[in-house]
Parts: sequence; C-alpha cells; structure tokens
Amino acid sequence: MILLKAETIPIKSNESEKVEVNSEKSDSNGESILSPMPGTFYSASSPESDPFVKVGDTVSKGDTLCIIEAMKIMNEIESEKSGVIKEVIVENGNPVEFNQPLFIIETS
Repeated sequence: MILLKAETIPIKSNESEKVEVNSEKSDSNGESILSPMPGTFYSASSPESDPFVKVGDTVSKGDTLCIIEAMKIMNEIESEKSGVIKEVIVENGNPVEFNQPLFIIETS
C-alpha cells in the first residue's frame, strides 16, 4: 500500500482583477442588456476602431453592441430591443460573466 501526503498550496487572490457590476436599473425606463456568455468584453472590432455603441446612441433590434471573446471565438452581441443606450457598464477588455449586465437601454 502506498500512502501519499496531501499538501495545501495557498493561492493569492488578485483583487485588481475583480470587476464591480452595477446590476440595478439606472433609471425607471432603463432595462439591462445581459451577457449571454462568459468571456472578454470588447466595445469595438479592433483597438483602432470606434466603439460599436456609445452612451446616447440609438440602436435598433439586431444592431451589434459589442463583441465577447470566448474560447478564442469572437461573438458579436446584437441588441434584442430598439432604444437609446443610457449606460455602458463594462469597460473594454474586461472579463464578463454569464448574465452580467453590459448596457442599460431605454426602450422605445
């Protein structure tokens, strides 16, 4: 019989990597647009490009809002509603979780 000694290895938490999320509605007419998957949030198609949407932009159903990179695949996230972007909650390049609010939209 072979006995193995289990060893506990301490893991340091890197607090700077945590992303604070405001999941509350910013105003009475605003609705959250949630992330459909975990990954990395990108506001534009490339670092040199303008963001897909900014605060105050009017979007229609089907417009591209952002890209979420998951497992090296770039997934375009489209708006499911028409309205005006009231808030962009996540910063470019930050990680996002499933169902994390990305934008606040005032539907029309």
